[in-house]
Amino acid sequence: MSTPRLRSQGEAFLRHLADERQLSPHTVTAYRRDLADLEEFLTGYYGTPDWGWEHVDRLTLRSFLGWGRRKGLARRTLARKLSAARGFFRFLHRDGILDRNPARAMRAPRKEHRLPSHVRARGVEALFELAEARAAENSLKGRRALVALELLYGSGLRLGELHGLDLEELDLVGDQVKVRGKGRKDRIVPLTGAAVTAVRRYLPRRAETGAPPERGPLLVNQSGGRLSRRSIQRMVRELLESSGEEGGGGVHSLRHSFATHLLDAGADLMAVKELLGHASLSTTQIYTHTSKERLKKVYRDAHPRP
Repeated sequence: MSTPRLRSQGEAFLRHLADERQLSPHTVTAYRRDLADLEEFLTGYYGTPDWGWEHVDRLTLRSFLGWGRRKGLARRTLARKLSAARGFFRFLHRDGILDRNPARAMRAPRKEHRLPSHVRARGVEALFELAEARAAENSLKGRRALVALELLYGSGLRLGELHGLDLEELDLVGDQVKVRGKGRKDRIVPLTGAAVTAVRRYLPRRAETGAPPERGPLLVNQSGGRLSRRSIQRMVRELLESSGEEGGGGVHSLRHSFATHLLDAGADLMAVKELLGHASLSTTQIYTHTSKERLKKVYRDAHPRP
């Protein structure tokens, strides 16, 4: 259990992330978990809850990473926890609480180069055939599911972006939508014609829930409230599995598919970066690796000389 002083310093850092850096609530929650893990480790490492941040040095932080490895944490997770610690100690140093940042020169564990999962083009066809058939039944559930797919795959939205999307941010005449992305940065994303049609056909079912007709959350539950993230995830996963795409992943695999299929069709990498709302081009470039790996597999499987 951390002392009130340690808790107050941690809370000040989290407020800094939310108010000054304007990180999303989801990201701030992840930082909170990482700092809680660090405090738990340090209490055990020092053998007493009576310690201060000034006691922490590089050796201690290396031991923290070793503790995480023994718990079976992935390198990607360990890198994120070290990044959280580095930001926290930088904050304490900047505010004069510490005279040095012990995490400053530490290198993060090398991340595994995992290619993002995506749904094959034929799988996307089967997925939308199923969703359109269910939407034709004209229920709230069926119409809503098709809208979700059209925005996740058609516009490349993140789960959080779709969950937080409000009706007034859709421009069904100009075929575009304003999206609030990571870091609370807004971007304008095109809507496909199919997405516009799906939304127009969904709106009468949405109105039946008692939701405001021209404002409020786009995706609503039976009571007219905002549909939860978990419900969106469950809805998309069920559609993927029912269409035969069990290996296609979940909600995020549709965003990956959006990027991969655009690049496969010759789209400009910088344009895809802007559509996805990536801060760095290197983040978008992983999708070119996906295409290259698929080409290598086709080559290996089809070439007459192994």
